[in-house]
Amino acid sequence: MNQDIISEIENQDYAKITNQIEEFLARQIKHAKADGLIIGLSGGIDSAVLAYICKRSLKEKTVVLIMPDTEITPEYETSDALKMVALTGIEYKLIDIKPIVKEYSMYLEPNDWAKGNLRARIRTNILYYYANAKNYLVLGSSDKSEHLIGYFTKFGDGAADIVPIISLYKLQVRKIAEFLGVPKNVIGKKSSAHLWKNHEAEKEIGVSYEEIDSILFCLFDKKLSIDETVNKTQIEQSTVEKIYNLYLKSEHKRLAAPKPQTD
Repeated sequence: MNQDIISEIENQDYAKITNQIEEFLARQIKHAKADGLIIGLSGGIDSAVLAYICKRSLKEKTVVLIMPDTEITPEYETSDALKMVALTGIEYKLIDIKPIVKEYSMYLEPNDWAKGNLRARIRTNILYYYANAKNYLVLGSSDKSEHLIGYFTKFGDGAADIVPIISLYKLQVRKIAEFLGVPKNVIGKKSSAHLWKNHEAEKEIGVSYEEIDSILFCLFDKKLSIDETVNKTQIEQSTVEKIYNLYLKSEHKRLAAPKPQTD
């Protein structure tokens, strides 16, 4: 793998990016005539970055929801989320979604994959409940890497009013997390949506984020062909093609629902 590509991705002005996101959030609140922002804080790095950006100048207008399913969510994730709440001083609510998932499951045929995505959609329902109640905007935590390959639940964690870090690759999210002072154990942990037991993003995708970001950066930022990307990144062609095919297959997740042409 070409380390120069990774360095090019990571070498950004994170102070400037942070200020731009802060200003963006303030403008969006004003434009929407909203009273604040709401975040689903999982204990992972993407939502942690959102919380740490919001605490800088929007702490009094931010609420985070911590929503584990205690049947499958590791205790350390909830513990990390609570630790970050204590460090940032942001208002929070802790809601165990296990009883809600159990209630749904009483009426549905078993399917672990669908049930995992149901968990994501239940969390989104709760976020929007509080957003409606408080006149808040829901912040989406999708980064550019996961957005481009469709690694999110449609109408689940992919649903949001605004998406502040969607222009940042996962490697850049890690770097901005360092700049913001996110705890090191959160930055270093394996990414996971914890939709089922022992769920890990890189294990499910079968490709590391270093490879994913290198491939996407060459394909979309540098606008290279697949063959050129293989040569530039020094990553196997089968892996480059896999990531590109994930992008193509997930296009429907990034577009508005299709509608028929009418005269």
